[in-house]
Amino acid sequence: MIPADLSVVAPILAAVISAALLQALLQFPGLLVDPPNQRSLHSRPVPCTGGIAIVIGAFAPAIFLLPEYFVLYACALTIACVSLLDDWRKLPPLPRFGAQALLAMTFSWIGIGQLSALEIAFLTLAIVWVANLYNFMDGSDGLAGGMAVIGFSTCSLGAWIGGNVSLALLCGSIAAASLPFLARNFHPARIFMGDVGAVTLGFCAAAIGALGWREGVWSPFFPVFAFSMFIGDASLTLMKRIRSRQRIWQPHRDHYYQKLVRMGLGHRNTALACYLIMAISACGAIATMYMDGVTQLIAIVSWGAVLMGIAHRIDRRWLRMAKEAG
Repeated sequence: MIPADLSVVAPILAAVISAALLQALLQFPGLLVDPPNQRSLHSRPVPCTGGIAIVIGAFAPAIFLLPEYFVLYACALTIACVSLLDDWRKLPPLPRFGAQALLAMTFSWIGIGQLSALEIAFLTLAIVWVANLYNFMDGSDGLAGGMAVIGFSTCSLGAWIGGNVSLALLCGSIAAASLPFLARNFHPARIFMGDVGAVTLGFCAAAIGALGWREGVWSPFFPVFAFSMFIGDASLTLMKRIRSRQRIWQPHRDHYYQKLVRMGLGHRNTALACYLIMAISACGAIATMYMDGVTQLIAIVSWGAVLMGIAHRIDRRWLRMAKEAG
């Protein structure tokens, strides 16, 4: 076991390593590029290697200073490699989702342990879903990076309050590694995180949420509350596309954050508005952390109703603009 006085430097090292790698990657803007497509809101090719810096920055010091989560690191780094290959060669859905499901199941079985077959199946689906919804929400400057900083900082504070210093430092390391990226991804973005960053961060959000639950740090509602803006937008958009019989795997610009950008709010103001919602979610997660299960459920359902109300107002404005344009 690494002495506590040494392990506390993990977030600092994560930020330093991430910043150094980002600076190096920006010297090679043509290494891996995200060209505009039907889903994108950007109009020019942008490097999408930022996730490499986040992943290496977060996990390189953690592997040595916080070795108790080795199974999580192994699964997350493998997810990152598969996602990097997808960024490079665009893998077909079956091998991509198959690899994610296998790694999520491996983590649930070995990394969590003492779960029934039904619990492993549910957790596997939850981890794969959150990994991909995080990727769905990575479509506007500063959005996914801001969620990483705010969401994992919330988990770090929650773990510290719950008395799990190692988990707090791990979450803090991910947040710290995401901060230099956010500084370069805020509008106008100089670099994107790519699937290597987005899918891996989503995987970690769900996996760490499950870890904290099994270790008695927080209830299952806590990580849902902390990442509720991303979960709400992506889930509601997916349900609407299923209801209208659209192909959910095709690129689109139907997310609420995409509508805000396209309605004239722009990348910068959309990000700032989303940060406010994320901050409120973070406060709600911390404030309800030690309330009883019924009270937590009421709180998160109430907050979900607020998010639904915001979504409804965006939809009404979007339809009104479409009618005026037509």
